[in-house]
Amino acid sequence: MIPSQRLYLFLISGVAIAPILSLFLTIPVSIAITLLFDVIILLLMIVDGLRVRPLRVQIKRELPQRLSIGRDNPVMLTVTAAKTDAIIQIRDYYPPEFGVSTPTLTATIPANTTQELTYTVHPRQRGEFPWGNIQVRQLGSWGLAWHNWQIPQSVSVKVYPDLIGLRSLSIRLTLQSSGSIRQSRRMGIGTEFAELRNYHTGDDLRFIDWKATARRNTGNTPPLVRVLEPEQEQTLMILLDRGRLMTAQVQGLQRFDWGLNATLSLALAALHRGDRVGVGVFDRQMHTWVSPERGQSHLGKLIDYLTPIQPVLLESDYLGAVTNVVQRQTRRALVVLITDLVDVTASTELLAALSRLAPRYLPFCVTLRDSQVDHLAHTFTQEVTAAYSRAVALDLLAQRQVAFAQLKQKGVLVLDAPANQITDQLVERYLQLKARNQL
Repeated sequence: MIPSQRLYLFLISGVAIAPILSLFLTIPVSIAITLLFDVIILLLMIVDGLRVRPLRVQIKRELPQRLSIGRDNPVMLTVTAAKTDAIIQIRDYYPPEFGVSTPTLTATIPANTTQELTYTVHPRQRGEFPWGNIQVRQLGSWGLAWHNWQIPQSVSVKVYPDLIGLRSLSIRLTLQSSGSIRQSRRMGIGTEFAELRNYHTGDDLRFIDWKATARRNTGNTPPLVRVLEPEQEQTLMILLDRGRLMTAQVQGLQRFDWGLNATLSLALAALHRGDRVGVGVFDRQMHTWVSPERGQSHLGKLIDYLTPIQPVLLESDYLGAVTNVVQRQTRRALVVLITDLVDVTASTELLAALSRLAPRYLPFCVTLRDSQVDHLAHTFTQEVTAAYSRAVALDLLAQRQVAFAQLKQKGVLVLDAPANQITDQLVERYLQLKARNQL
């Protein structure tokens, strides 16, 4: 039971009238009256708090089965009031590692009604976390006391990679495939036959199918043209670095988490396009290897295998990771390596490793840039300390560009983007490679 603000006002007013009473009564009598008044108020507070007990609200919590890291995950509390209006304060004991939109919820629930209260949690780590009980305060009908109690609803919740982003990407890819998002098929892009359609002005004459046109033989109808689409059942191998460089915090998450989100999104896009997808997670050695498979069910397997993995403070062996690919994947494949670069010297091993892949494979180096470094490098300042920071940032960016230039000279595709944009840019780049038949 917790005193309310109204109770304190009554107690203060009782003390305030004591000097007034002393003008008409003796001081001992005025003090006695004041004390009696305060005692009565305190007794009323106790009664007010006890009267709430049979009128407690009922609360039920609803959580997503799988929480997504780095996203606002909705939590819904369904509150049902008894036969009187209920003024309540709710504090849900979510895991302390989570960010939250509203720590304390306040609401007035009309009598005999149900109301849904929603807030969001923002997990910053993957893993399993304990979720505690629900702390409730309900104001008595006289407004003198808060009745305080807990509703036992402790559970264990799991935080996964960005499943919300995967669902959005899946919907977008499905709409693109079904034609709900209009995309003009460009003639001649791809190697697999998709369909025949009537010739339209501007179509490439090289793709007119004269034999099919002759077989149709329906008079003055336009000729038929072949529509080609990118080849399916190609192989995509994703190598995800979980070494020391991937433990750094970038924009609220570890680099590894950004890389893991990008890995699963790229896998989803490739599986949706009919390709075979495999994943290797490495540090000094190959920690996890998932052989290439096709089909949407393979994505669930990847999520289950990759979700428990955490980055470690070990130097990564790029050459060993690439050697694993060469030994296990004999067919040509697009090999995407997701990591980070610091400078030219540190990238020497990465350059040597990726050079082994060309020309048999198509190597693709993806790095996650820290936007804070970009901000420092492009912010002019006259302060000495800030100027030194800017100089260091500019030097880091310059060395990265030199390293990327060396990779490109060796035939390695390169994508360097801010961590929070890497997923969208990587998926878009893959779809472009498919459309241009570069795999």
